[in-house]
Amino acid sequence: MNQPAVPQPGEGSPSLAQSSPTIGTFRERDGALEWSGRQETVRIEPWGPDAIRVRARLGGPVLEGLPGALIDDPEPAQAVTVKIGDDEGQLTVGAITAHISAEGQIRFVRTDDGTELLAEERAHFWWPGPRLYTPTGNGHHRLEQRFSAYEGERLYGLGQHQHGRFDQKGTVQDLVQRNAEVTIPVLTSSRGYTLLWNSPAIGRVELADNGTRWVADSARQIDYWITAGAPADAQRRYSAATGRTPMLPEWAAGFWQCKLRYRTQDELLAVAREYKRRGLPISAIVCDFFHWTHLGDWKFDPAEWPDPAAMMRELDTLGIKLVVSVWPSVSPLSENHELMEQKGYFIGTQYSPMAHADWPDKEVASTVQVAFYDATNPEAREFVWSRVRDNYLEPYGIRAFWLDACEPELKPHFAENLRYYAGPGLEVGNLYPRENARTFYEGMRAAGETEVVTLNRSAWAGSQRYGAALWSGDIGTDFATLRRQIAAGLNTALSGIPWWNTDIGGFHGGDPNDPAYREVMVRWFQFGALSPLMRLHGFRDPGMPLGPDMTGGPNEVWSYGEEAAAILEKYLHLRERLKPYVLEVMRAAHEEGLPVMRPLFLEFPEDETAWSVDDAYLFGPDLLVAPVLTAGATEWTVYLPAGARWTDAWTGEEYGGGTTVTVDAPLDRIPLFLRDGARLPVAE
Repeated sequence: MNQPAVPQPGEGSPSLAQSSPTIGTFRERDGALEWSGRQETVRIEPWGPDAIRVRARLGGPVLEGLPGALIDDPEPAQAVTVKIGDDEGQLTVGAITAHISAEGQIRFVRTDDGTELLAEERAHFWWPGPRLYTPTGNGHHRLEQRFSAYEGERLYGLGQHQHGRFDQKGTVQDLVQRNAEVTIPVLTSSRGYTLLWNSPAIGRVELADNGTRWVADSARQIDYWITAGAPADAQRRYSAATGRTPMLPEWAAGFWQCKLRYRTQDELLAVAREYKRRGLPISAIVCDFFHWTHLGDWKFDPAEWPDPAAMMRELDTLGIKLVVSVWPSVSPLSENHELMEQKGYFIGTQYSPMAHADWPDKEVASTVQVAFYDATNPEAREFVWSRVRDNYLEPYGIRAFWLDACEPELKPHFAENLRYYAGPGLEVGNLYPRENARTFYEGMRAAGETEVVTLNRSAWAGSQRYGAALWSGDIGTDFATLRRQIAAGLNTALSGIPWWNTDIGGFHGGDPNDPAYREVMVRWFQFGALSPLMRLHGFRDPGMPLGPDMTGGPNEVWSYGEEAAAILEKYLHLRERLKPYVLEVMRAAHEEGLPVMRPLFLEFPEDETAWSVDDAYLFGPDLLVAPVLTAGATEWTVYLPAGARWTDAWTGEEYGGGTTVTVDAPLDRIPLFLRDGARLPVAE
């Protein structure tokens, strides 16, 4: 794989074995290596094949049972050895070895040749060391963990962000959940390691040229996990350590129709019928927000949805699944608010009333102060699921849910004022979207359902094990935004979330009658057809003010004029032809933890150029996708990785790998290339 030059022991920084006179003490305990010194304890232990977990705490032994992403029963580790000398301890777990000095500084190397993967770095030769604990009260600290920086290193992952950068090196990223900004604190390095910051604390990561620093604003201990190996192997180990995604149901691999919003049962059914009348493939249609009586009632408003049972019978006949929007917030007008407040099912606050956002509701002229249920509380999860089960699943057979605003969307977002069942807001705040998905996964499984899909606006490490699909949030509707989604999707894939999509066409606006926007829609739709999930959504012009009566402009494939509609229909049929391949790749995500949307270097790690390609990707192992990302383009330039031969899926022309080619890309064509003679039904 691509390996920039790395310093050997003794190069660039003092060898850990040559540190100052012994300060700490080493011991082996239950197969782990522990170091203690200056009231700090560091525990280094095997955590799956070729992987090591490090925990560090000031003021006592490391704590068990704190919220995190790692599953409790990792795969057995192989080739584990612990060695203790006078000035150094050493733990080897297969391909990775950790050395810890007498001063408590850790260095990770490849076991086979001893080359450095990653080393903790002191902030100063005197004080502090690589870890800094600044008290915030009651046993919590502002925590800093420092690592060395390396020339030429590239870093990928960290969830989903809208800055448009694929390589995260040189960025500072807040570790906090926001609409369209999703924190998943895992990084894959071009040096051959993947590291998980195993903490849901609010904080940041600084990926500077002079060092890397992970920061938790207030938490009780440092916790991180690291594995060595090529990117694909690291993805396998990371997904095993945090939990693999279920198998995607067959219906979910098809086309999802959505808009903001279908206001009534009749509106939604009219769209479903029209898709079938036109002979267009459709797998799902979405019933969006404000379909409820009150926010937090979690049930249909009979004034707008008078007969859900009949609606479901007709949709079943049409072969269309209904996906229903379920928000985690509860209006004071809801029938559930008083009981949930009395039982402590809401997120608590330290200094203010138990209300977290202002939001419109039915039967009131202005916004009301709503509260969010505490998804980290098992009893609260059970209660919310009981309402969803009783009002959607059992009476109507609704089995798919859209979990919107699950960051959660608090206003203002002062995490330090929040008190969760799992801990203080600063320590556990990023955990919420994963636990919200868990509500539905565990509830569905308890109800005997084996297929679970939820569509989520946010996620955290391990969300995938609860059947969570992520979408890229409420984004813009231009070519610049479309381009940013490629990097966002690739970094999401490397963060362990294989089920991902965007609002095709973007969310905020877009005039279906505007020729310029129609071009954006066509190019975005092509990208959407070759995304892990394919879902058309958006708040099209003309819009309306936020409220229970709102809807947007039309957003069906026939809404964009005859020329665009013909192209969109072409890609609907392409997606349908590719469904067997999509499900095959989804099987690899379920069984091996490999993403569906893959950066080129995941399959071709030896090709150095592949590490810098941020405008194309592999859809599974065999199909290279190069979306057209600028207005007016009729041809497009694509890099084809070395190590394979490539065939233009539209023309049949063959190309060698390691080359850059320019191909025709008229409005109705997205450049696609097949790897090494793969046969996929791209052309009709």
